[in-house]
Parts: sequence; structure tokens; C-alpha cells
Amino acid sequence: TISQWDLIFILTEGKSSTQEATGQAVSTAHPPTGKRLKKTPEKKTDCKADIAFLIDGSFNIGQRRFNLQKNFVVFFFLMLGIGTEGPHVGLVQASEHPKIEFYLKNFTSAKDVLFAIKEVGFRGGNSNTGKALKHTAQKFFTVDAGVRKGIPKVVVVFIDGWPSDDIEEAGIVAREFGVNVFIVSVAKPIPEELGMVQDVTFVDKCSADCLLSRLTCNIQDFPQAVCRNNGFFSYHMPNWFGTTKYVKPLVQKLCTHEQMMCSKTCYNSVNIAFLIDGSSSVGDSNFRLMLEFVSNIAKTFEISDIGAKIAAVQFTYDQRTEFSFTDYSTKEDVLAVIRNIRYMSGGTATGDAISFTVRNVFGPIRESPNKNFLVIVTDGQSYDDVQGPAAAAHDAGITIFSVGVAWAPLDDLKDMASKPKESHAFFTREFTGLEPIVSDVIRGICRDFLESQQ
Repeated sequence: TISQWDLIFILTEGKSSTQEATGQAVSTAHPPTGKRLKKTPEKKTDCKADIAFLIDGSFNIGQRRFNLQKNFVVFFFLMLGIGTEGPHVGLVQASEHPKIEFYLKNFTSAKDVLFAIKEVGFRGGNSNTGKALKHTAQKFFTVDAGVRKGIPKVVVVFIDGWPSDDIEEAGIVAREFGVNVFIVSVAKPIPEELGMVQDVTFVDKCSADCLLSRLTCNIQDFPQAVCRNNGFFSYHMPNWFGTTKYVKPLVQKLCTHEQMMCSKTCYNSVNIAFLIDGSSSVGDSNFRLMLEFVSNIAKTFEISDIGAKIAAVQFTYDQRTEFSFTDYSTKEDVLAVIRNIRYMSGGTATGDAISFTVRNVFGPIRESPNKNFLVIVTDGQSYDDVQGPAAAAHDAGITIFSVGVAWAPLDDLKDMASKPKESHAFFTREFTGLEPIVSDVIRGICRDFLESQQ
């Protein structure tokens, strides 16, 4: 049985343009033509991702399966909830030469995207999926093309049979560009199609069970192609028929942003709390320099509701949460509230302040997938013990950087800092000396984040 969408695609398949015939990688990004449907409100969604769908337009798949593939993409987009604040999508066709059909920025409503898909024509040629994946990673995900900061970048690669080129090398390139590669495999090629497979070793990688069955090779047969070889980034469908039941599980995968390991960097996957000394020995003008130090670190990171998060606590003998991790989700808001922090003045109880921050700031986000950091800035000796509270913070998975100014004892700084102490404890005699330490702390956070991912 052919669905209504199959009929639409089969009846409206356009002729190839001159550019298509020459095999150039060109964009057909233009507003859809014809009668427009009545505009409906955007579907609300918690899903945030920039997604490129890499479809197979080669002779391996043929015109009929190509239409079924487009049918699947249509149902996927309808369920995804495309919108200005939600997922943004684009389409790339793999054949002899890659062709970007439309970019992320071209359409932000499902209806416009569906019209654009309907106009995509079958190209033919070899199934150079690797070439198309590399092209997508390098040319599709750019700021000019509509990529958003702090949003996971995803490529969904449809493989119906075997690619004609090296997809694993392309997968490595994609990871270097911070792109999460998902592979959706369908049916393996029929014997007549095997002659088109250029990478003989790719066929050899398939297990005996795989070759004996009518199923395509699973992702373990080309582990370097995906973001992580953990099963999450692969998806299998036995054929192109009845694919609507496979749409929802794939949508759920693509919308699980905390699993997008290849988009995770030290700039978008950390929670950083600043513990700021507001004691009377600091003084108002030096307190402003401390806030400037905090701002210069914070502004380096990609702050968003699904990215890096910042919090701040000021302490004397008492503690005051200036803002928590969940209060602000934009860099502009975070920097504005840091500038407006009021100086408290009082004594110095750093140990109590550490315990307070671990309990009240990190406690509520203990399930967060981000790595936790605490940056302590103080100018004097604490009247209470710092070693015990700092050890408890370390045990809770919080990495501490201690930054001391003026009269801050080196022993206290080392007692608070994570190991190795020499790369997590810093000291300057003057408040103006905080500025050069900014880059040291940022490098340290990135180093520790990368080590935690290995």
C-alpha cells in the first residue's frame, strides 16, 4: 500500500537541474512555491538540536526507495516539532557528489520544510556517503548557515546498503567538528548492488550472521563512523515500509541532548560556581576587581539552558547565594547580575561557605550531566577549617580552583584546591594580578573536563 505522501513524492518528482547534472555541491535553499497552507501555531518542544539529514540519493537506493526514504523524513519532521526555539533542520543528499538541499536557517516551520522536501529530486550515481558526511561537517554547520551556539549539532545518516566510499574516516572528521553522527541503517544491498561497493574491507567487516541475514551490518561493523560506539548512535529498520513506528524512538534519541557526547566541550558542558570573598579586608574597589575576574571567566563559556551554567555565592561569616545555576540561562543575564552584586563586608568563614555552596548550589543539580567546578576567590585567612569542607566537595565530584590575593595563606589555598595542587591553586599579591589568572583557570577547567571524558 502506498501512503498519500508516497503518492505526492512519486507524482511531483522534479527533473534534475543543470547544476545537478554537473555534480556540483549546490544549495536549493529557496522559499517553497505554490499554494501555502494556513499558518498554525508553533508546536512547543523541549527538544533543541541543529540537525542535518543525510539521505541516500544514489543508484544503490533507486527512485522508489528514495521516495520511501523521503516519506520517513517527512513523518520524522512532523513529530520533531520544528520551530524557532526548537529543533532546526536541513537536508543533504549523498550521491556521486554531495548536495545541500537546504540549510538550518532556510525554514523554521514544519510546513515549509515539507514543501522543500517534496521538491528534492533523485540524483543517482555512487553512494559516496563518506564524502557527503565530510562535506556536511565542514560546510553545513557554520554560523552563516544558521548554526546556533550551545545547541547540539547532529547528522542523521541514512544507509540503505553499503556506502561506496570510506564513511569511518568521514565520521572522525565530523567528530573533530563537534558533530554527533547517528547512523540509521535499513536493508543491506541485493547481490546486483554489491558491484557498486568500492570499499571491499567494509563488506569484510560484516559478521557472518550479518551477511547471512537480510539485515544490514550493525554499527559495530563501522564503529568509527558514529559519535560513540555505545549503541545510542545507531538505529536499525528492517525495511522502508511501515517506518512510522520507528520515528518516535529516533526522535527521542535526537532530543536527548545530554547524550550528545560529540557536542560536549569544556565550554558548554560544565557547571561553574564562584565563591566570592566579601569580607571587610577586601574593600569595595577591590571587590569590583574580583567581580571583573569572575565575569571574565564566565563570559568564556557557552551559557544556555542546555549548556554551561554559572552560579555565585558571596561569603563573610554568613553566606548569600547571589544566583543559582537555574536562575539565568543566557550569558547576557549572567554577566549583568554579576556586575550588580552588592558588597557585603564582614568576617571570613571560607569553610562554612564551601559547605553551604555544596549543599545549596550544587545539591539541587546533582543529576546534571555537566562536570562541576567551584572557583574560590579570597583575600585572607579563614577563621574556620577549610580542609574538611573542601574534601567533602571533592568527594561530591566537585573540582576546586582556589585563587588567593594579598593575605590569603598558601596553606589554605592548597588545602582547598583539587589535585594536583600546583595546577589548581593560584596566588597574587595584588588584586590587579587577578587578570592574568583568568586564562589559567579556564585552561584548567578545560583540561580537567577533557580528562574526565577519557
